[in-house]
Amino acid sequence: MRKKIGVYICHCGVNISDTIDVEHVREVISREEGVVLAKDVMFACADSSQKEIIEDIRREGLDGLVIASCSPKLHLFTFRSVAERAGLNPYNYVQVNIREQGSWAHSDNKEGATRKAIRMVRAGVARVARSEALEKTRISAVNAVAVIGAGVAGMRAALELANMGTRVFLIEREHFVGGRTAQWGDLFTTEETGKQIVGRLYESVRGNENVTLFTGAEVVKKEGNIGDFHLEVRIRPRYVRQPCDPEELQKAIDVCPVEVEDEFNFGLTRRKAIYRNYESEYPRAAAIDEKACTRCGECEKVCAAVDLGQKEEKISLNVGAIILTTGFDPYEPQPGEFGYGEIERVVTLQQFHRLLEMNREKLLFRGKEVRSIAYIYCVGSRECAANEKCKGTHKYCSRYCCTSAIHSALTARKKFGDLTVYHINRGIRTYGKQEVLYEQSCQAGDLYLQFYEDSFPEVSRNGSGPVIRVRDFLTAGRELEITPDLLVLVTGMEPRREDHIGDLMKVPRGRDHFYNEIHMKLKPVETVIDGVLIAGSCQGPKNITESVKSALSAASKAHYTLRKGELALEPVLAEVDREKCVWCDECTDACPFDAIQPVEYKGKKVASVIQANCKGCGMCLPVCPQNAIELAGYTDEEIESMIDALAEDL
Repeated sequence: MRKKIGVYICHCGVNISDTIDVEHVREVISREEGVVLAKDVMFACADSSQKEIIEDIRREGLDGLVIASCSPKLHLFTFRSVAERAGLNPYNYVQVNIREQGSWAHSDNKEGATRKAIRMVRAGVARVARSEALEKTRISAVNAVAVIGAGVAGMRAALELANMGTRVFLIEREHFVGGRTAQWGDLFTTEETGKQIVGRLYESVRGNENVTLFTGAEVVKKEGNIGDFHLEVRIRPRYVRQPCDPEELQKAIDVCPVEVEDEFNFGLTRRKAIYRNYESEYPRAAAIDEKACTRCGECEKVCAAVDLGQKEEKISLNVGAIILTTGFDPYEPQPGEFGYGEIERVVTLQQFHRLLEMNREKLLFRGKEVRSIAYIYCVGSRECAANEKCKGTHKYCSRYCCTSAIHSALTARKKFGDLTVYHINRGIRTYGKQEVLYEQSCQAGDLYLQFYEDSFPEVSRNGSGPVIRVRDFLTAGRELEITPDLLVLVTGMEPRREDHIGDLMKVPRGRDHFYNEIHMKLKPVETVIDGVLIAGSCQGPKNITESVKSALSAASKAHYTLRKGELALEPVLAEVDREKCVWCDECTDACPFDAIQPVEYKGKKVASVIQANCKGCGMCLPVCPQNAIELAGYTDEEIESMIDALAEDL
C-alpha cells in the first residue's frame, strides 16, 4: 500500500474551477488516508507547476501521485514524465478526469459536479494506494521497414527512411510505380507533370542502396510484432524478360488476340494483354496481364523476351515496422448518376484528365471536337443518403476535387484555346493558396452556377449529348438549361475497393472507411496496431503535398522507433495466472491483436501473453471463466477499491 500520496487539483484556468469548487475538493481529499499533500494549481501542465510537483515528490518522499485535471488522452504521458523525473515510478501515478467528466459534463449543476469530483478523486487515491511499480519490457528491433505501396507517398517515405540509414523494402502490387500520380499531366500550383515527379522519385529509389523495390508484389502473410515482423511476399512475373527488343515487342503486341479496357486511361481506350508502360510509368519494362492472357503463345513466337513459363516467387522479409501507403480509388458513379454510363458524352474528372493528355491540337472525344464543357461538382463526395438525388453514401469532402477541376479547365484553355466552361457546384473549396486558381478561372471567363442542397442538377439526353437543368442560387433560383459538348463529373476519392492488405494488417477504419489513425493531431500516422503506420490518401483524401507530408511523418516515426535496435513496451499488459488457467480458448477468441497463445505448463495447456502484441485493452479479462487473467495497472484489487471509494458516503 502506498502511504505517501500527493494530490493536485487543477483549475485549468476556469475550465474546471468555474463549475467545481476546487478548494473544497482539495480540503476533503486532504483528509483521505495516505494523502500527505493536497494542493490546487492553476495549470498542472504548466512548466512551473511541473517543477513544483517534482520538488514536492522529492522533498516529501511521495510514493504515489494523483492529478485531477483533464483527459488522460492529453496529458497522461506528460505527468508520467514528471513522476519519472522526480524519481517516482510513473505507474504509481493516476490521472483523474474532472474536466470532461466533471465540469464540462455538469456545467448546469455546480454542487453536483463538485460532489462527483470528490468521489472521482477519492477513487483515484484508492487506486494509486494499491498500484504496483511497473517496469517497461525491452525487446530487440530490426532496423528495417516495409513500405507497402510505391506511389508518391510510398517512394518519398522509402527515400526518407533510406537516407536516415534504415533498410527499406518497397512493395508495389502493380508492375509499375507511381500510383495515381503517374496518370496525371500538369499538376496544380507547381505546373510539374506527374511524369516528372514519378520519374525523379523512381530514379532516386533505384539509385539508393538502402531501398529494395519489388513490383508485381503483394504481402500475403504477416506474423510477429513491432520490431520483429515476418512478412511473406508473393511476386508475380512480368513474363517479359529484360532487355527486350522494341521491334520484337511491338510485333508481340500486334499479334496478341486479346483486348481489354486500359485501366490507365480509365477505360477510354483499350490495350492488349501484353502491353508497354506509358511514358510516366516506371520501370521501363513491358508486362503481360495474367488475368487477361489466354496463354495462346502467339507473342512468344515473335518476341524472344516473352517467357510464359516464368513462375511466381515467394520471399520472406523481416522488418521492424510497416508503413501502408496504398492510395485511393476514384469514385465510380452509379449507372445513370447524372447520365453516367447512359449518355455518351458524360465522363468523370479522371477520364477528362486523360483526355487532356491524349489530345494535342484539338480536344476530341469520340472523334468530335469539344468546345464547351460543364462540370458537376461533388459527385461521390458530400453526399446525403436522405436525398434521393444522391446515389452514394460518402458524406465527407474529398478536398482536392474543386481545385483539380478548376485546374483542368485552365489547362484545357491553355492547350486548346478559348472554351466555354460551366462550373455547377455546391460551393467552391479551393483552400489555401489554391484560391489563386479560382481567381484565374473567373478572370478567364468561366461561369459558376451554384445549385441548392435540396435541388440537384438534372441531366437528360439530347442525341448523344447531355442537357443539364439547374436552379441557380447565384441568380436567385433562376432555372437554367445548358447543352455542353462534354459533361465532366467531378468525382472524389474513396478507399481502395480491393483491400486485402488492410484486413491482413488488421488496421481499423473510420466511418468514411479510410484507414484510421489514433489521433489526427497527436498521433496522425500511427494506428492501434503497434508498428503499423499509415500515410498518404489511404487514410483520407489528400493532395500530393499533403500525402508527402504524412509520408515524411510516418518515416520519421518509424525511424525514431527502430533506430536504437531496442524497444521499450508499455507494461500495462494482460497477465495469466497459470495455476488457475484451464485453457478454454475464450481469451484467444476475444483478443483482437493475436496476443494470446497456448503453451505447456506443468503437464497442461495454459494461455500465455505475447507481450509485444498485447495492447492492454482488457478484452480477455471478462471472458475468462476462471478469472485467471488480470491487467497490470488495473488489477482487481485496484478497480474494486475504486468502486468502494465511489460508493462511500460523502
